[in-house]
Amino acid sequence: MSPTEISLLGIGLLLFLLVSSMPVGLAMAVAGIVGFAVMTSPEAALNMAAAEFFGTFSKYDLSTIPLFILMGQVAFHTGISQGLFHAAYRWLGHWRGGLAMSTVGACAAFGAICGSGPATAATMAAVALPEMRRYKYSMELATGCVAAGGSLGMMIPPSIVFIVYAILTQQSIGKLFIAGVAPGIFTAILFCLAIALVCRHRPEMGPAGETSSWRERLISLKDIIEILVIFVAVMGSMFAGYCTATEAAAIGAAATLGVGWFKKRLTWAALKQCLWETIRTSCMVIVIVAGALIFGRFLAVTHTPAALAEWIGHLPLPPWGIMAAIILFYLVAGCFVDALALNLLTIPIFYPVVVALHFDLIWFGVIIVLVTQMGVITPPVGVNAYVVSGMARDVPLPLIFRGALPFLVCLLVVAALMVIFPQGVLFLPSLLE
Repeated sequence: MSPTEISLLGIGLLLFLLVSSMPVGLAMAVAGIVGFAVMTSPEAALNMAAAEFFGTFSKYDLSTIPLFILMGQVAFHTGISQGLFHAAYRWLGHWRGGLAMSTVGACAAFGAICGSGPATAATMAAVALPEMRRYKYSMELATGCVAAGGSLGMMIPPSIVFIVYAILTQQSIGKLFIAGVAPGIFTAILFCLAIALVCRHRPEMGPAGETSSWRERLISLKDIIEILVIFVAVMGSMFAGYCTATEAAAIGAAATLGVGWFKKRLTWAALKQCLWETIRTSCMVIVIVAGALIFGRFLAVTHTPAALAEWIGHLPLPPWGIMAAIILFYLVAGCFVDALALNLLTIPIFYPVVVALHFDLIWFGVIIVLVTQMGVITPPVGVNAYVVSGMARDVPLPLIFRGALPFLVCLLVVAALMVIFPQGVLFLPSLLE
């Protein structure tokens, strides 16, 4: 049997394990170990797996992940996320669809201290959905905007997907973070415009709420100041050159804990819950990383990624055509594979192609995250839609996917503009050089 045939069988085994509901990280690890054992020997496969697991869990760069997750957990359990939503509501709630726009704005702000799309969606579902029910919003619009708004946590720094991409491609985490700022803000604005258009044609989907006084609006800004302090502490220390990404993450976690203590909402019970959720989520993410690395080692010994990259690189297409094919691949694959797992599996394959075509790797990283955002709100494996469905069990899952459709169109528009005008992404990172 040829190495290519073995690699295809290994991919088939992986898909079978995923369909059988095995956790993503373990499925990739098992398929990788079996495939590596067939290519080499069982002893070599077990030694490789042990080394990859130990190396991944002891990798210093990955310590940013639990720190950023801790930031998000503390922000949720101390009510910072609720303050963000109510501040946005004071300014936007009197418009048609204003509560949905407030949710998008709160998602964007919470994403600046969370770094995880599903975590942002879960947090805002708990905060915003009860309010939208109270104002008789259509659950199609309400759940769709929460699922799509949660995806902003993947683009707006700090982002766990950016961290993993930076480690895989040896790029600057700081440059990737700042490159995600403009696309993230622009996407949030487009989401709000989409809500306005939907509510203009179907006013019953998002009735206008009560109008807040200017005094109430100004008072609500104090909740946003907390987020700005934390965001500046993280990003400012990194971009000023005082801290590495890991040290900045530690500063952010400490700042979030400080804000929670200052607000007198960080009880021992809340802190215990934050630490438990942080450990659970961090282990899940790092196991996925380790599993993907093991499966990647198996593919490497079959030489399939190199052969695929060479084939794609020699397609009779201009560079932008090849890039369009790569983006289309991610868009389709993101409908079936978990976002983080998809990136870990495919970036080592497409990285040499992007380098050979002389595309900027910072720009490509932002493109990958944007296309990954689409995957979390598209069936059948749109993880954010499943998260929102778990928080609103009376809302059918197909209705949530339908509610996310206008926001999917917005993401496609942003992707097209980023391909046509790459300097819109690269302008801010260029200031760091």
